[in-house]
Amino acid sequence: PQLRQQLLFDRFTAAPYKGNLLLLDQKGDVLADSLSIASRPDNFAHREHFRAHQANPGLGLLISDPFKLRSGYGDWCITVSRRMSSSDGKFIGIASAAMRLIYFSKLFQSLDIGSNSYVNLINTNGYLLARQPDVGNEALIGKDFSQRENIRRFIKEGNGTFISVSSFDHQERLFTFSKVGDLPLIVVIGQSMEEVYGTWLRGTWLVGGATGVLCLGIFWLTFLLCRELRLRRCAEQGLAQLASTDGLTGLANRRQLDKVLNAEWMRGLRSGKTMSLLMIDVDHFKAFNDRHGHFGGDETLRHVAAAILANIRRPTDLAARYGGEEFSVILAETPLAGAVLIAEKIRAAVEALPTFSTDEQGVTVSIGVASQDHVSTSDPDLLISIADAALYQAKRNGRNRIECASACNTAALPHVCL
Repeated sequence: PQLRQQLLFDRFTAAPYKGNLLLLDQKGDVLADSLSIASRPDNFAHREHFRAHQANPGLGLLISDPFKLRSGYGDWCITVSRRMSSSDGKFIGIASAAMRLIYFSKLFQSLDIGSNSYVNLINTNGYLLARQPDVGNEALIGKDFSQRENIRRFIKEGNGTFISVSSFDHQERLFTFSKVGDLPLIVVIGQSMEEVYGTWLRGTWLVGGATGVLCLGIFWLTFLLCRELRLRRCAEQGLAQLASTDGLTGLANRRQLDKVLNAEWMRGLRSGKTMSLLMIDVDHFKAFNDRHGHFGGDETLRHVAAAILANIRRPTDLAARYGGEEFSVILAETPLAGAVLIAEKIRAAVEALPTFSTDEQGVTVSIGVASQDHVSTSDPDLLISIADAALYQAKRNGRNRIECASACNTAALPHVCL
């Protein structure tokens, strides 16, 4: 009997989390028991798995619904059984082994599924065989959940993934389930959506934060660059303004006068319009400067410049300091008659300037006016020469007057216009 027991059950006795292995005859009586050498007087003909093998020769491996052992450990088990047939196919009994479900609980403990997730083992009849973690849920083992919507879907589809609300804790979870080979067992992992998106959210916050800091850095550098460009532009404009402005009077300087004169001259060549130029000189300025000093002379030049500037209105007209006490005014698209009217306004405005308290003599100017019809052989230097000649003629003729000329009839110039 001892040798028979060892031959039949030697390897089974070393298996962990086992129950007992029974060999039953065709009547359901115990032929051999892995727990004892002497067969116990017990009959299992009424058990469902025995009747199933007895009725169906091709059933193969059968796994029962969970049950509790009546002896031994007294915990939840399942029965794994096979039919034994004679050489002619007749039913002669079954081999039935009990397996403790704590085996699956220990197996699932090695899985890292997150703190708020769980793994379940169910059979195709909807019974819960194992759950991890099982804290506070021991009463769920062995219960029939076949009427739950999620369980029905597990059984129907066998394998798959979907998001649904758990029937155990009523939390939204990602369910991934798979059938265990050809066995009537299904493993279900219910992952918390917080766990599913946790890594993604952490990565998103990390990448988003780094991107935000990078964008802020780029915006800050862009702001600094724009500010520097604005400062540079303002500086360049200021330098350009200083380079083109007379520091004493605030009018355009000689360089700006030449630049604008050439530009207006070229524009006049394209349009064919007449262009005029005024040359203005402060009368007896040297003597005035000797009487009142350089401060008084500079103040007078500023007043004269303001009077000239107040009597030219168009944006295209330009008043400039030609040099010393001489001024020049460019009048684009202005015929001789119009230029003379503007010159007279300037002369009268200067004559009306207030005098110094210690000096009864006022300030006057002499003005030479020249006009030029644009032809391809002419140039702006000719217009300056004619206006300058008209100015000297005005000074020879008594000052505080206007002499005008037209470059179209240079033989008759200069002559008195007003």
